Amino acid sequence: MGKRGLKPKGKVKIAWSPNFAYAIGLLVTDGSLSKDGRHIIFVSKDLEQLKNFMKALGFSANISTTRSGYTGEMTTRVQFGDVLFYNFLLDIGLMPNKTKVIDRVHIPNEYFFDFLRGCFDGDGSTYSYFDPRWKSSFMFYTTFVSASAKHIEWLQEEISKQAGLYGHITGRGSSKRAVLQLKYAKKESLLLLKKMYYSKSLLCLSRKRLKIEKMLRIIGEQL
Repeated sequence: MGKRGLKPKGKVKIAWSPNFAYAIGLLVTDGSLSKDGRHIIFVSKDLEQLKNFMKALGFSANISTTRSGYTGEMTTRVQFGDVLFYNFLLDIGLMPNKTKVIDRVHIPNEYFFDFLRGCFDGDGSTYSYFDPRWKSSFMFYTTFVSASAKHIEWLQEEISKQAGLYGHITGRGSSKRAVLQLKYAKKESLLLLKKMYYSKSLLCLSRKRLKIEKMLRIIGEQL
């Protein structure tokens, strides 16, 4: 309890919505929880990503620079304290030092693909090419990555359950430091992208959406 018996208020309004679920996806991929039990950190080199994160959660904070613990390069981040939101994140499956141990994340079914779009904007990618073995064969893939086998397997299971798409996981059996990839090829990729980008007004990283739209125009498709 706070002063005069009032309950403490957090910066973030905890209420599921497409934007809120999208922000959780960003946190699962590019966010972290400090060990002090109150601070949430979101790191990205992309200024739009940082602004989208704050917009999705309905608050503003200073954007500061920090040195990446992985590459040593300077990058940008948003850091803020919110005990209520921190504890909520613990309850749904996040934790400090989550990279290799995160498992399932408890997301309401109706917001799962908003969450997945956040994961995609954080650590996902698309790539495409013409397969020289086949005439006019344009191939494209949608991928998600994680250093946690349990998490990537949960993503595959959840996408299968909610969309009937199976994909395949690569990177198993390699070194313990390997990053696992969940990949969806052409037909499944197209269906999955349309699930994630179900409206033109959705919050997303614009450069990734523009890349997808350009790729799909080659086969006469659109989001």
